[in-house]
Amino acid sequence: MKRVEVDKSVKFGDGSLAFIAGPCVIESRAMALDLGKRLAALANTLDVPFVYKASFDKANRTSVSAFRGPGIDEGLDILAEVRETCGVPVLTDVHEPWQCKRVAQVCDILQIPAFLARQTDLVIAAGETGAVVNVKKGQFMAPEDMREVVKKIESTGNKRIVLCERGASFGYHNLVADMRSLLIMRELGYPVVMDATHSVQRPGGLGTGSGGDGKFAPALARAAVATGVDGVFMETHPNPPQAKSDAANAIKFSQLAALWKKLLKIHEVVNS
Repeated sequence: MKRVEVDKSVKFGDGSLAFIAGPCVIESRAMALDLGKRLAALANTLDVPFVYKASFDKANRTSVSAFRGPGIDEGLDILAEVRETCGVPVLTDVHEPWQCKRVAQVCDILQIPAFLARQTDLVIAAGETGAVVNVKKGQFMAPEDMREVVKKIESTGNKRIVLCERGASFGYHNLVADMRSLLIMRELGYPVVMDATHSVQRPGGLGTGSGGDGKFAPALARAAVATGVDGVFMETHPNPPQAKSDAANAIKFSQLAALWKKLLKIHEVVNS
């Protein structure tokens, strides 16, 4: 399996367990920086590879009136400040090809949202930046389908690829996480990350928004680490019920340290 280096502190596929965490969307500069500092301090205390995640735009919200974020201009300014102030690599979503080059000038990892995993122009544009590309497997895709997504990125000469599981559609307004998917995608030759919080989402389950079963996210994270994944993705918030996006799924920041410690212990056992 290829090792994908983000920077000197984070290398997916090198035998360590990396963490990707942050708020679903940038709610404000103050909140993004405060949470970034707290997450960076936690990662430093536990001596774990860490990438800060936040979206400048949630372009796939259920409702037209839902909060989407500050937009690309202000959002990238905030992410650049988090990166510099907190000293950690950052990840954000891209939704359109034109965004990729600009985002790559600020962010270390470009993320392809699950709904857009088969959008060829977007995937290729992300690959052409040379940045690390984290592709979330579409809820409508089998894990082996990601082989073609990988080929699209490789066609640009970029092999800095990470694949991400975030659940599969199971009827209406429900997702299931098939742990076999993690192993199947790993066979494609690239590191695999488990998105524990989105895998318990209930898409559109609230009518004008998505619900979820956030209480199950820690269990899915533990199961994924037990299979031998290279990283865990989870959204976190100081007060999840007040989050402006994915409030039902985010893990409360105060609970994160205990969970990360448990995941690291499982990882140690699996790799012993």
